[in-house]
Amino acid sequence: MRAERRLEARTLVEHALARVDPAPGPRLEQLTAGPLADPTGDTWPFERAQLQLDYGEWLRRQRRINDAKPLLVTALETFRRLGAAPWTRRAESELRACGVTVQAPQGAPGALDGLTAQQREIVILAGHGLTNGEIADRLFLSPRTVASHLYRSYPKLGIAGRRQLRDIIDQRITPRAGR
Repeated sequence: MRAERRLEARTLVEHALARVDPAPGPRLEQLTAGPLADPTGDTWPFERAQLQLDYGEWLRRQRRINDAKPLLVTALETFRRLGAAPWTRRAESELRACGVTVQAPQGAPGALDGLTAQQREIVILAGHGLTNGEIADRLFLSPRTVASHLYRSYPKLGIAGRRQLRDIIDQRITPRAGR
């Protein structure tokens, strides 16, 4: 669906649903139908948060920002509570795209603390070797915006350029003892 291949996605889902019991149960109904208002969905908070995130993304892309924000905030809170880091980053990214300032979770020490959440995400992706275009595609930004964030991040990190990002990312992930 996210790749705009709706017919192919629908065919795959229909094929999979044809193989399940006619009365699949509330969890499978939640996943297939995506009813956000169904109270049984609270039984599976991760799946509910995924639906909220997907719907919030869709609303934002339809320029219904005020409708998207509460869904995205709720999804973010759930993902943080469950410790689902990749999903947390995705929800934070969507909220930033809505113009919401996302507070970084407490206890994230290191050189990246002085960056905004979006700058931090861009620096990490660039440090892993992604190009500005690849980062832009992933975060729904323009390559020029990515370049601008990187340019403003370098002085905050005390580095001269992109080639030094990997060292900073490595220090963040594996802090050196005794320093």
